[in-house]
Amino acid sequence: MSRPTEVTYDYIKQRIMEGDYKPSQKLNESELSEVIGVSRNTVKKALLKLEQENLVLIETNKGARIKSFSLEEIINYLEIRETLEGLIAKTAAPHMTEERLLLLDETFEQMKGHLENNRFDEYSKCNQTFHAIIYEASTNQQAVEMVNKIKNQLKRLQIKTILIPGRTQDSLKEHQKVLNAMKSHDGNWAEDAIKHHIAQVRKALAENYTFLV
Repeated sequence: MSRPTEVTYDYIKQRIMEGDYKPSQKLNESELSEVIGVSRNTVKKALLKLEQENLVLIETNKGARIKSFSLEEIINYLEIRETLEGLIAKTAAPHMTEERLLLLDETFEQMKGHLENNRFDEYSKCNQTFHAIIYEASTNQQAVEMVNKIKNQLKRLQIKTILIPGRTQDSLKEHQKVLNAMKSHDGNWAEDAIKHHIAQVRKALAENYTFLV
């Protein structure tokens, strides 16, 4: 991507991720061109890239709008993610170095501290870091790539799960089990722990879908 297209892509994607742009919301190329300070052609290129990532839907004679997902689609994506995360964790556990384990442990302690002080945004950031450390240790980077695509598509929803009463406390317990499994270098245990975590995320989203969308 050219620099202007990259800037435009990042601008729109960030607003999708943060929920500034809502599901099914139309995106006006002329307005985006004016706001970002780029040509309409640059906006078109950025939107095409976002369509490839399934974040934007472009329809002939209707233009672009933010992709919205049905509950069934969300559940399907999370079922796929659960399987892939299990594979990632299983291949990562035997390759967790002392340095990575230290980072994982430190990140978990930060998560605990943020939760105790109701800093939910910071908790979410550390949550992402926690998983990223595991991804780096995995020998199956193709699975990591696929998981990251799914996470990007559902990020605006998953961020909101911190608003579900009790979910963050449960999430912390689930991450503790994953951490223990990684420290043991037991691939099967790690696989079970991470799959249970994603299953709980899926359950929380399914039970609170109308509240979250």
